[in-house]
Amino acid sequence: MLVSILAISPFSLAQIKSDLDKKVEQFLNTHKREWRDMNVPYEDGKILYDLIVKNGYTSALEIGTSTGHSTIWLAWAMSKTGGKVITLELNERRYKEALKNIAEAGLSEFVDARLGNAHDLVKQLPGPFDFVFSDADKDWYTQYFINLESKLKAGGCFATHNVADGQADADFMNYVKNHTQFTTSIDRTSRAGIMISYKKK
Repeated sequence: MLVSILAISPFSLAQIKSDLDKKVEQFLNTHKREWRDMNVPYEDGKILYDLIVKNGYTSALEIGTSTGHSTIWLAWAMSKTGGKVITLELNERRYKEALKNIAEAGLSEFVDARLGNAHDLVKQLPGPFDFVFSDADKDWYTQYFINLESKLKAGGCFATHNVADGQADADFMNYVKNHTQFTTSIDRTSRAGIMISYKKK
């Protein structure tokens, strides 16, 4: 009986995904001009989404949730690959607002949001991850990378925000660009810029 019900049910998995897509798109379009408070621009959110979907990543870590714009793009991508994103935020007000935004976009099941100091949380997380997005305190970028490089799977991607607008320091960028285990390029679609570093297989 169960098989026959499933066979005739109009709500296939593809249709459910399509409904989610519509909900997320509507949320992003409605709030497109409202994101402030250290959130990524719309263009960069789409780049993050594309990186995850294109490579089939399923275990993501975001350092710096803010109020959830980038998290929504990451979680939307995870809804396509069957994965989940852990996101870290220090500020309780931003954290609570992010949870509200993620829920409104219909993506809560794809997000593990944690409130706390990423300096400590990053060290405690066991990994492994296949995608990392670093967008928190810029003076700690190098340390985040050092703490996570061994937890990133071969073929995984470490993406860093604000590398073209002067916020990321030169020492960090040189460290990553000269790292023998990574191949790095910079996407300058937005003024902020994203450094995209793939760990060699």
